[in-house]
Amino acid sequence: MSTLTYAVHDSMTMLRRNLKHAIRYPSVGLGSAMTPILMLLLFVYAFGDSIGAGMGGGRDAYLNYLTPGIIVMGVAAGSMSTSIAVCSDMTEGIINRFRTMNISRASFMTGHVVGSVVQTMLCVVLVVGVALAVGFRPDASPVEWLAAAGLLAAIAFAVTWLSAALGLISKTVESASNKPLLIQFLPFLGSAFVPAESMSPGLRWFAEYQPFTPMTETLRGLLSGSEIGNDGWISLAWCAGIALVGYVWSRSLFNNGSTKR
Repeated sequence: MSTLTYAVHDSMTMLRRNLKHAIRYPSVGLGSAMTPILMLLLFVYAFGDSIGAGMGGGRDAYLNYLTPGIIVMGVAAGSMSTSIAVCSDMTEGIINRFRTMNISRASFMTGHVVGSVVQTMLCVVLVVGVALAVGFRPDASPVEWLAAAGLLAAIAFAVTWLSAALGLISKTVESASNKPLLIQFLPFLGSAFVPAESMSPGLRWFAEYQPFTPMTETLRGLLSGSEIGNDGWISLAWCAGIALVGYVWSRSLFNNGSTKR
């Protein structure tokens, strides 16, 4: 077997380990899904009529506008479980056992990241199901649904690598759960809940140039069957950049031994 084959085999083993942990302790994964679901229900039923009227529509129109932003928020929220899981492995001593075994060093992080992406996509399905149940009606074609799923997987992959690095620098599980909060709530400061054009000048500038706004607008365009313009390419560029930063940072921390407790 080649070195690459061994690395893939070891990564699959780590992936199975992380998925079994997720099944055994579902509260962390479900907690990541509950936050966007609660936000969806709150904004639709508490503020939907007033915000929808201000945007020139009603509650149903606002629900169709809001849901893509909530879905992106759900993907960002899924990164928290990665940070917690990585920090837990680093602080509880299991990593020392892995270091003594004849396994690929890359498999540990790869298993965490891929496992988290799988869990995040399952949470997205749950969020979409709740949105459909309360009245969300997308106009996407099958191809646009596939493109939307690919975009969400790319976002999940990117923020998960960044979250893994945050887990590596955390000293405790509690701090690991707090560090990704900025990632989770950054969509708040974008176009997830209201159009960026309606914000004050300073906040509008930030909303237009932060990564989650083009991601949200791309997903919104795909699910509504409308044009996405340059937002699609900008979103993919942000995903590639975030994933690269997270990967390089995580690899440096893990291989240089700066994560020793």
